[in-house]
Amino acid sequence: MTEHLYNKYVQHMTLEEKIAQLLQLAAPFYDEPGDDSEITGPMEELGIDSNTKRAAGSVLGIAGAEKMMAVQKGHLAGNRLGIPLLFMADIVHGFKTIFPIPLAIGCSWDLKLAEQSAEIAAREAAVSGLHVTFAPMVDLVRDARWGRVMESTGEDTYLNAEFGKAFVQGFQGDNLKDDKSRVAACVKHFAAYGLAEGGRDYNTVDLSERQLREYYLPAYKAAIDAGAEIVMTSFNIVNGIPATANQRLMRGLLRDEWGFDGVVISDWAAIKEVIAHGAAEDDKEAAFKAIHSGVDIDMMTTSYVNHLPELVAEGLVDEAMIDEAVLRILKLKEKLGLFENPMRGADPELEQQIVFSQEHRQVSQRLAEKSSVLLKNENVLPLQADQRVALIGPFADSGDILGWWSWTGSKETAVKLGESMQKVSGDPGNVVIAKGCGIDTLSESDLAEALDAASAAEVIVLALGEASDMSGEGGSRSDIRLPEAQLELVREMKKLGKPLAVVLFNGRPLDLHGIFDVADAVLEAWFPGSEGGAALADILYGKVNPSGRLSMSFPYSVGQIPVYYNAYSTGRPKPEEETDNRYISQYIDIPNEPLLPFGFGLSYTTFAYADFSLSSDTMTATRPLEAKVTVTNTGSQAGTETVQLYIRDMSGETVRPVKELKDFRQVQLSPGESREVVFHIEESQLCYHHSDLSYTSDPGRFTVYVGASSRDTQSAMFRLV
Repeated sequence: MTEHLYNKYVQHMTLEEKIAQLLQLAAPFYDEPGDDSEITGPMEELGIDSNTKRAAGSVLGIAGAEKMMAVQKGHLAGNRLGIPLLFMADIVHGFKTIFPIPLAIGCSWDLKLAEQSAEIAAREAAVSGLHVTFAPMVDLVRDARWGRVMESTGEDTYLNAEFGKAFVQGFQGDNLKDDKSRVAACVKHFAAYGLAEGGRDYNTVDLSERQLREYYLPAYKAAIDAGAEIVMTSFNIVNGIPATANQRLMRGLLRDEWGFDGVVISDWAAIKEVIAHGAAEDDKEAAFKAIHSGVDIDMMTTSYVNHLPELVAEGLVDEAMIDEAVLRILKLKEKLGLFENPMRGADPELEQQIVFSQEHRQVSQRLAEKSSVLLKNENVLPLQADQRVALIGPFADSGDILGWWSWTGSKETAVKLGESMQKVSGDPGNVVIAKGCGIDTLSESDLAEALDAASAAEVIVLALGEASDMSGEGGSRSDIRLPEAQLELVREMKKLGKPLAVVLFNGRPLDLHGIFDVADAVLEAWFPGSEGGAALADILYGKVNPSGRLSMSFPYSVGQIPVYYNAYSTGRPKPEEETDNRYISQYIDIPNEPLLPFGFGLSYTTFAYADFSLSSDTMTATRPLEAKVTVTNTGSQAGTETVQLYIRDMSGETVRPVKELKDFRQVQLSPGESREVVFHIEESQLCYHHSDLSYTSDPGRFTVYVGASSRDTQSAMFRLV
């Protein structure tokens, strides 16, 4: 494949044309397709000419079949060799049909539904002219201050890897060339972007290579093994070197060790940012380091265009290195079938039928139902249809429920909570809606209206949270409590002495002081997507039994961060029982444990675990174990339980976490129904990276935990011999 692409295209390209293939330009460069008579606007600002634009290889952020087709047609008319553009965009959790944010999808623990959401996102994006999505993001996250935790599926390496594979399969399917309803997936951000110091976006990352390989790399590797066609570099440093200029990371690990032969793309302007990092003196040196590191596409800088010709002329860059990058880009275009059909799946008529269809919206609603997590419930939920309810708060009648990465979605068409609750209750008069306060403002008139509505109600439901721009890229926060205006609203409502439920809309785990300790019920909705209001109304009224389980811990206080379930014990661990011993690893003013742990979530029914056993108390590399437990629905409603399996290596060559998720099962049970859940434990699940970076297991004792969360478990022990 590569040889014929070289013969047909690369050997006939000028050096400048080759380098232009490595350039990605944003949508504003194509606002007037085909009109290159004047160099103005973004072209002038970036310092490129019309010849470079005509030879560019890809474009970022154009959506809509007609626009894409016009741009592609104009491009082909001006491109000397007729090489089509690649159209890329951030389709992170939906195109027009917006699904819950990825952190919420992680809380569904439903891999099949996650894959289906990616398949639908790809279908809508492809018919609208896109070829590549910058997703999935598989960064491991442990710091809720970082705004981009909303774009990850959580704090666990194993769970992130499983979701990463599911998303890649959903986006790409099995045959990109023939299945024009799919798009190529770009796994990001390589590597360890989620460890930014202080939770501050774009900040420094510093970790050992053993930690990198043990916790941060596996999800990228899983997504690449699932077939992801593209890898995006991260903004941060890795081992002191910016990822975009990190030859050991990109060529040594990604390409040589892992065998990745797809396209590597920089994040936005990341090549030029190597200068700001202090790892390059100027643009020329940044371009030199990035191309030697194996970065194929320069997103939105002219580092390659302006300096690679000079570097080749000086003998500092071998032109064959540029040829390799061009061939990888052309290979992807061929995989997508663009040489035969440059318009690929773009179809304006079909676009009108497929995009935001009722079928797609139903899946969005179902995923929002499964992603919502019931955090607390003291006999308030579900609501009864005939109850008089006051729905109060900035999200009671808001369409800002899509989340940060929903640029093609519409807040105007998002299903609102208030109208959905009025519909589900059967009598709109049973649900009175009042604003109460803004996101961070509280006026006397809004409060008076809320108090009036609440005084006539039997139950108060507060719809609170963060505005969508309070998380996402660039949305780091040092204080992750709700704004004071909303906390004051909660206090005023609590004074009325009525049952009080809170629905939270947010992009990160919050410090819930002033909410969790005051409300009688708390439902975590996250940013639930286009059909969020409908999904939440069905949960609140009991038409749907909540089944979400947290994929990221909720801190007791921001002072604990980073806080995560699979930590090390330390040499002076805090015992479970109370102690007067000061000299242990603890805070003297707050608990060590998070407020709500990984894997936690309530239901409108209850589940009991019994008869937990292992098939043997010894295990070998050739003789695996079975772990069995019987789960019974002991409540009065049908429900879904997520049965979680954790393992601890009691003594390793390096210290091991107190628990590690190794498997899980979701079981649907009717009232009174029991089911035996069986897990298979193999020696490969006991392997880890040792101090010499070898990946093996250690003989010795292991503890197996089975339960409803990382905190609520039963245990048994075995020995690996």
